[in-house]
Order: sequence, then structure tokens, then C-alpha cells
Amino acid sequence: MKIFLLVCLIGCYSLLAQEQNEKPKWQGKFEQLGQMLPTPNEYRTGSGAPGPAYWQQQADYSINVELNDETHLITGSETITYFNNSPDVLKYLWLQLDQNILSDDSETSKVKVTSVNDTLTIGKLKNDLSLYGDYHGGYKIKSIKMISGADLKYVINHTMMRVDLKEPLKTGEKFSFNVEWSYTVPDRGNISSQADRGGMEFFPKDGNYLYCITYWFPRMCVYDDVNGWQNKQFLGQGEFALPFGNYKVNITVPADHVVGATGVLQNPATVLNSTEREQFKTASVSFDKPVIIVSQADAERKEKLKSKEKKTWEFKAENVRDFAFTSSRKFIWDAMAVKIGEKTTMAMSFYPKEGNPLWELESTKAIKNTLTTYSKYSLDYPYPVAISVHTASQGMEYPMICFNRGRPKADGTYTPEKRRDMVSVIIHEVGHNFYPMIINSDERQWAWMDEGLNSFVQYLTLKEHYPELPVLRGPASTIMAYMKGSKTIQRPLMVNAEQPIKLGAEQYTKCTAALNILRETVMGKELFDKAFKEYAERWAFKHPSPADFFRTMEDASAVDLDWFWRGWFYTTDHCDVSLDQVKWLKVKKQGTDPETKNKAVENLTAEEKNKPSKDFSGGPQPFSVLPTDERFYREFTSRFNDKALISSLENKNFYELKFTNKGGLVMPVIIEWTFKDGTKETEKLPAEIWRTNESTFTKVFIKDKEVTNVIIDPKNETADITPDDNAFPRVEKVSKFDELKKKAN
Repeated sequence: MKIFLLVCLIGCYSLLAQEQNEKPKWQGKFEQLGQMLPTPNEYRTGSGAPGPAYWQQQADYSINVELNDETHLITGSETITYFNNSPDVLKYLWLQLDQNILSDDSETSKVKVTSVNDTLTIGKLKNDLSLYGDYHGGYKIKSIKMISGADLKYVINHTMMRVDLKEPLKTGEKFSFNVEWSYTVPDRGNISSQADRGGMEFFPKDGNYLYCITYWFPRMCVYDDVNGWQNKQFLGQGEFALPFGNYKVNITVPADHVVGATGVLQNPATVLNSTEREQFKTASVSFDKPVIIVSQADAERKEKLKSKEKKTWEFKAENVRDFAFTSSRKFIWDAMAVKIGEKTTMAMSFYPKEGNPLWELESTKAIKNTLTTYSKYSLDYPYPVAISVHTASQGMEYPMICFNRGRPKADGTYTPEKRRDMVSVIIHEVGHNFYPMIINSDERQWAWMDEGLNSFVQYLTLKEHYPELPVLRGPASTIMAYMKGSKTIQRPLMVNAEQPIKLGAEQYTKCTAALNILRETVMGKELFDKAFKEYAERWAFKHPSPADFFRTMEDASAVDLDWFWRGWFYTTDHCDVSLDQVKWLKVKKQGTDPETKNKAVENLTAEEKNKPSKDFSGGPQPFSVLPTDERFYREFTSRFNDKALISSLENKNFYELKFTNKGGLVMPVIIEWTFKDGTKETEKLPAEIWRTNESTFTKVFIKDKEVTNVIIDPKNETADITPDDNAFPRVEKVSKFDELKKKAN
């Protein structure tokens, strides 16, 4: 008895161990996302649209700021008017102090993982250890007061500041208060790359500066129905979440500076001379080419004079989530008009002479191309201006203005790669006006919702206007190398923006490839484009969440995409489908065996049937087709003409294909058949072919002609990382040694 029990226990243990070692055959890859997404409510509906009770806050700003070109000090004062449109009573407000990422006690430096090798460049050491020399960054808050002048209590927690209200702010009420502050503009060449989203660039040859003034004032945090206050600390990688509002900004700079900013210039008669005003007027009706407003000769003259006088530029911007500006006496300025729907937008570029001739040739034209294509796939660009500013080694976006790299050599020459990079980054950063400046997602939490969606439309823009340029993001092939890599450094798209180790490969490239596959291979262009545009129009000037995007794409297309979101956005699975086996079969012609009289000839033996083939040279395997069993008809009295149907199949070619999912990611299976006469045929099996077995399946196809070759994913549409096992017959891989040997002979 004991021996029997022992044998049973060993047997049970062996079965358990076997089950644990085997890959699960079902992992719920086609289960609905319902339990993972937020429950629909009156604020956000199950269709992905804003609900009937959707609300969002508003923050208006009136700001006076001065830039000191000698001390590089920014000194500002602002009046913020905050509108509580929420159903909640607020006892305090949260503001963002993003410049504190460069303060002496910055959390960013503390959480940075560093190490020392035998040899290090001083640049890497300076970046790793945040060695900024005499520079001490961060805000100096001078005061926070009510309009009456009474002080407001506030607490600074690194990059966040809580302002305590004397009286709770009720639903439908607004509250205005004043903030005074200052900080020293960082030298962009001297600071950590994670903090390099704004600052100044120094030009030693002429002793002048170019300023990119960004996240430069205390800004309101988002308060919404998803998170309440979005007050996650700014560590550098996760960007911004901001409410919409209206801005009036007065910018005081040296009198010979040219200023570009979010919004529309209100006092051109005060800050521009008569020639500049006339040129701007000409540019406003020039739809075919840019017009120079401030020439290179004018800029070079200013570089030498260095005025000590001051001027104040006044700007106004409506319904924007942020405000940035640029200032320099080095600027060349050109502009042209762009017709978008019923509106005309001014596309403008500001660049130092070091950017020419490339910037004069390409920048404003790239802005126009971006606005037209993005408007087609998203929504008509609503703002009056779109600006591209040139500064070294940069790519950063704000409403109506962005800062871009792309500098030729000192002699003005540039490579095709430099042009490609410069055009690409301008399209990308101008495109950010749509994602997230208008379709205002939470960058601090979800990087893919702006970087991924924006990179996807950037790819469409490049294809439309610059077909000659190579693309680094978009096609499925661009993500294969990364997805083939180690899973230890990969993160799903659905993680907080601070978590990715390879931010560019994941949140930009992977998301772009996923959306392109969705458009080209899964949904089709017509269904995708309508749903994608519907999302943009639904959530323009609002705060969408991932669920709103996922639900809208399905709602507007009638395509169940939960399997797609699961695989591409919630896991690090990759596509690796193997074509394991192809069998060529033909129906045996009808006849009888004299020993069995009326019985049809039996099928092949199991051993013969399962014998694998390496190619089609062995000819087809025969198989028998029996008449329909009477039990099949159940209660029906009509009958098939079995004999005619079997006869019609006798000259057909049957191909049984076996597929294995080795990468875990369920995807459509695209099959290319090459026939004996040289013709080809392509057919696609929807991803749902994997729904009953996520690991393997077989499928039989009937062809009139003989097949000589079968390939899956022939055009690399699904990002299959191992194309070597996608063909039958297999193509023998020649080793590098054999290649060298062949060359030597």
C-alpha cells in the first residue's frame, strides 16, 4: 500500500512539474479590457467620448517678465485666476515649480543611478553627478498674495508648491492671486540632458546669447476627474500636465532683441520698425514661399551693437495650456501664410546665422507641411501662429512655438543626414501642437499618448511631403531590433513616463509602429483614419486618458481591438510566428477497393500523414473523402450532392499549414503563395485565428494551381523578429564564413 501511494505521489509530482514547465496554452489574450479600464461614468463614457457632465478647470494668467541679458536673471510677477469647474470644494491649490529640477536639492540628481569606470569623459562625469559649477538653479519665490495684498501660506515640496486658501473654493467660483518669483536661466551646454528643455545658448565668436525660455513661471497643476490633483514630481523624463487658459504676457528684453512667443504680438508698432512691419504684412498674404522679416544683415549688425536700451513685447494667447518665448539679437526671422480650412495661420521661423543656409531653405516650409498633414488626420489647426526656433541640439515643444536642432557646419555645408534630422525634428515638434497641446493628454503619466501618437502622424507627414527621406519610425521593421532584445530592459507602453529605460524605442518607436500596423494591416486606412480623427475631434481642448483613446478607436470603427491593446500596450510580447509545416494534399479519385466493395479507399497511415516534408518535390499526399453520414443531416430532409462536390475537388490542391506563436504577441497572419506558373497571391488571416489556441493552429487552404513557395509576413508588416522561419521551403542561411570563403575563391 505504501509503495502504491509513493508511486501515486511521484506521478502527481511529475505531472505538476510538467504543467509548471509547459507554456500555458491560454493566457486570455482575447479577453476584453473592461475589467482593466476605468468604469464609464457621466464624465467619460463607454464610447470613449466626454460624458454629459464632463468638466475641466481653467487657469488664466497675466504676467510681466524681464530678461536681463547680462545676469541672465528672469524676474517675473503674475496674476493667476483659477476657475473651479469641478464638483469638488478645494481647500488648496497645487502649482508646478519645474525649474526646481535644477535646484541644489533636486530629487532628479538623487535618484540618478551612476557608476565610475576606469576612464570617463569629464562631460559624462559632469552630467552624471550634476556638476554645474557656480550655477544654482531653481525658483526664488518672493511672495504669494491675495489680490487684497494679504499673504497666502504656501509649502514647497521640490517641484510642487501647495497654496493654502483662506476660504474653500466652491464649485463655480474663481480665485485670483499674485506670485512674484525669479530664477537664473541655465546654460544649456552646462546642464544635465534630462533638464535641458530650455535655457540659453552662448555664441563665443560674437559674444551673444540665444534664449529659450520654457517652464519659466509657476504654473497650475491639472485637477481632473481621473487623478484629482496631478502633482507627481517632475524628475525630468515625464513631461507636463497643464490646464487650458488665456494669457496676457509682457516681455521686457534688450531693445535690439527679436522675440517670438506663444500667441499673437499685440504691439508691433512699438517693437518693430517700419520695414519689419511692412515685411510682416507681405508675409501674411504670401502662401507660396516665406518672406524675410529680419534679414541676416540686420541680425549681424545687431550682434555688434548690443543695445543697452529695453523694449517690452506684448503677447496674447487664448485657450492654451502653456506659454514659452525666445529672445535674441541674433535672430533672422521669416514667415509665410498657411491656409487651414477657413483660417489662415502664420508659419514663422527664428534662427541665428549659424543655422543658414539650411534654416532659410527648410524650416518654415516644414511648418507648413506639418500643419496641412496633421490637420488632415487630426483636426484643423486652430491657432493663429506656429513657430520653429533654431538652437543647438534641441527638440522641445510648447503651444505655437518649438525649439529645434539642425545646424550646418561653420562653412554652411551640411550632409543629407543633417537635413533629414532637421526636417524630421521640426515636423515632430510642430506636430506636438496637436498632441498634447490641443489633445491635452497627461504627459507626466502617459508618454505614448503624446510622443507615440505624434510620432505616428510625423511619419505620415514625412511620407506625404518628403518621400525621398529615410524614416526611423513608422514601418514595422523599425521596431524589430528592439523587440528582439532583452526583456529585462523593456517596459510596456502602459507605464508611468518615468519608468521606461529605453524611452525613445518604446514610447516613440514602438507606439508608432503599433499604430502603423493597426492602420495598414489590422483595421485598414479608411476605418483607422476615421476613428483616429474622431478621437482628435472629441478630445480637442480636453484631457483624454488612455481608455478614451482605446474606446474611441473601437467605437468609431466596429473593430474589437482589445487583443491589440493588450499585446502592444500592456505587455512586452513580440511577434514571432513560425511556419512549422506545410503539407500538400489531393483528394483520391473516387473508386472502390475490391476487398471492401463499396467502401472508399482508406486514408494514409498516421505515420505517412505526419511525416514532415522539406519541400514540394515529393508530390501531394492523397486523402479520401467519404460521403456524408446520414446523422449529419439531423432533422433536415434535403441532401447534398456528395458525388458532385467530391468530384469538383479531385483536381484541387489542398495545403495544410501549421503555425506556432513563439513570441507571445497575437497578430494577423499574412500568407504569400507563389504558384508554379510564377504568379503570386496574398491573403490575410485576422488575429482572431489565435482565439481558441494562442500558441499554435493549423489551417487548410484550397488552391487551383500548384504552389512552389509559401511565405508569411512577406512585406514585414507585423514586426516578426525571426523571418528565417517564415518560409516553406526553408531558405538556407549562408554563414559569414561561407560568404568570405566564396569571395576568396
